Amino acid sequence: MIYLDNSATTRPCKEAVAAMTDALTNNWGNPSALYRFGIDAATALRNARHKVAAALGAEPDRVFFTSGGTEADNWAIFSTVKRYGKRNKHIITTAVEHHAILRCMNELEHQGYEITYLQPDEMGNISLESLKAALRPDTVLVSVMMVNNETGAVMPISQMAKLTHKVCPDAIFHTDAVQGFLKVPFTAKTLGADLISVSSHKVHGPKGVGALYISPKFKSFPALLFGGGQESSFRSGTEATPAIFGFAAACEVCKATMAEDNTREKTLLDGLVAELCKLDGVVINGAHDAPHILSISIPGVPTQNTINILQDAGICVSAGSACAKGHRSHTLTAMGLAPEIMDSSFRVSLCRETTAEELDKLAEVIEKKLLPMAR
Repeated sequence: MIYLDNSATTRPCKEAVAAMTDALTNNWGNPSALYRFGIDAATALRNARHKVAAALGAEPDRVFFTSGGTEADNWAIFSTVKRYGKRNKHIITTAVEHHAILRCMNELEHQGYEITYLQPDEMGNISLESLKAALRPDTVLVSVMMVNNETGAVMPISQMAKLTHKVCPDAIFHTDAVQGFLKVPFTAKTLGADLISVSSHKVHGPKGVGALYISPKFKSFPALLFGGGQESSFRSGTEATPAIFGFAAACEVCKATMAEDNTREKTLLDGLVAELCKLDGVVINGAHDAPHILSISIPGVPTQNTINILQDAGICVSAGSACAKGHRSHTLTAMGLAPEIMDSSFRVSLCRETTAEELDKLAEVIEKKLLPMAR
């Protein structure tokens, strides 16, 4: 199998699997318990938090574990508006966000909030100028994704956060960094975002765990879950230590080789683009600035047909966002692409394990099996 759907999920690395196995078979105590077995688990949990924080470039006590990126996004959005109460009700986001953000915004619209959706250009980029024009005195929250999960467009998060805080000093800036974490260099301490969402299974860790970074400038922030006071009383409930330990192990591994891996992935991706651009009938969609994401269309060949043919050849790709099955891409729609482009689009996404030979095979199948169907 040639797996090219790494933006949907990645293969857990051996270090993550080993850490989870140990947590399930040896160090399976409850970190809240006050006897030695529990204290050992609490020590391992603290070490795991330090590893994830190191990968984020954050203070360990500002990293809070969640069940994944979706929960981190929901927590960031709903707790921000709860923090402000009824004072201001204007929020800014983009039309190309993940559904974990967009559906929160839909719910808030029903509650009376006014949402401004920044529109992308034809490459999928969101400009600083559009954000500046949208900021208002009553803006309470700006939420912009770091890397688009369909096109690979990289947003200028640092500049956007700085602009937001300059124009609206009381507004909170959140970024969904799920596709940017350990792919686009940044540190939480210098990025300028108040809230940052990340996920484990996009970086060779297990599913079912993620994290929300909350800036130290917030002495208090509305809790997500109430109960026994875990995660500094922000998210109560016994911690999912096997998943957390696996997440931490993956972060440590990927952080150590991040620069090398991302350079290699970008070289592979650019090489694939160069080969595909030689083929008449292949369209590249969007910016693909990130090292691992590419949107491709073959007008005349419906997306599902492409996925089926590639699957028969042993190649796994995605119809776009793995979280939005059966719908035309809202990202490509917002970019203003033609219907025949959108209806034939598919996403290729790489990881640290992807090889040049695998991408050569993809290009070969596209040329020999898919393009003849479009003519």
